Amino acid sequence: MFSRDRWDEILEALNANRFRTLLTAFGVFWGIMILVLLLALTNGLRNGVMTGFAGFATNSMFMWTQGTSMAYKGLPKGRSFEFNLSDVEILKEKIPALKYVSPRNQLGGYNGANNVTRNEKTGAFSIYGDFPEYINQEPMDITAGRFISYSDINDKRKICIIGIDVVKTLFDTGEDPLGKYIKINGVNFLVVGIFKSTNNNGDGEENANTIHIPFTSFAQAFNTGEDIGYMAITANDGTTITSLKDQIVDIMKAQHTVNPADERAIGNFDLAEQFKKVNGLFSILSFVGYFVGALVLMSGVIGISNIMLIVVKERTKEIGVRRALGASPWSIKSQILQESLVLTILSGMVGITIAAGIIWVMNYVLEIYGPIENFVNPSVDVSVIVTALGILIVSGILAGLIPATRATQMKPVDALRID
Repeated sequence: MFSRDRWDEILEALNANRFRTLLTAFGVFWGIMILVLLLALTNGLRNGVMTGFAGFATNSMFMWTQGTSMAYKGLPKGRSFEFNLSDVEILKEKIPALKYVSPRNQLGGYNGANNVTRNEKTGAFSIYGDFPEYINQEPMDITAGRFISYSDINDKRKICIIGIDVVKTLFDTGEDPLGKYIKINGVNFLVVGIFKSTNNNGDGEENANTIHIPFTSFAQAFNTGEDIGYMAITANDGTTITSLKDQIVDIMKAQHTVNPADERAIGNFDLAEQFKKVNGLFSILSFVGYFVGALVLMSGVIGISNIMLIVVKERTKEIGVRRALGASPWSIKSQILQESLVLTILSGMVGITIAAGIIWVMNYVLEIYGPIENFVNPSVDVSVIVTALGILIVSGILAGLIPATRATQMKPVDALRID
């Protein structure tokens, strides 16, 4: 039940020594602000790092050949071999849990030698020979035209899909690249699509300097036959690629007569495993944030509890008078608890408000001056604020519990005797 007299007493008690009240409240204010900011910074780091995975299906792996390190069945150590298109069909047939198996070939490289020309303009770009499924593994924003189709694969069409930075390098401002030809190592390719990378981290610039052409056209133009540079492999939803990795590698070893114990012959990069490790790391960082913030907050709560003990001692005679006039122990205890709760919650809410302001400023600066590598959108979830409020309420009760109990344990006669 709301009692205006009770609230007037609480406010009067808090105003009696304003400097002491402010110093006491500072501990809780500082603790809750540190807690919220630590979690926001952790989320900003998490968001930044996760953008590195956002540009590719995370339940995927890459696999390539490296040459054998062990002799096997009469074949020498140090033998080189290549994957080929028949390996793709074998993997799809033997492992139904695979969603996509995309063979890829690569020519040139970002910031490499000039390998693409149009009229008098030249540029150095990464050229990839791909199948249509690859766009499902590394999503791209097709801003104009289309991506590779199976008609392109079957007819070996010399078409290409170019990144937005390729457009800036090879075409005039305002010029429509669609339907125009570019030369890749002297071979003409028709531009049928323009794409923008969905990856916002450092790889985004490299992706913008990329050209995709049909795998079969790549093989015909650059004489690679059915050889594959590497494969991008994605598992079905509900099955982790990590659980299939050993089976995939074993099948390829058997297919190319590689010693089953040879760990070097086939290289791989498990994106799903790395994603899991990163997620685990940030879970630990979130726990550390909560732990450190809770410790700082606890020091503030202890400060409030100590001050409330001093307040109870200063008001011993007042408490004795009230007890002598018939005030119940719970009435005395509830007032002390309320004073502690009000002080804790008010100082905590100020801390949350200032932390929210700092987070807004950080996001505003990032929006104006551009993103920082591996740091994007520092923020906290609403559940964090709810949790913080719960912590404040519990902290306020704990801070006032000991002083309130002490206030009710003293007999009224003894309290009245204290000067």
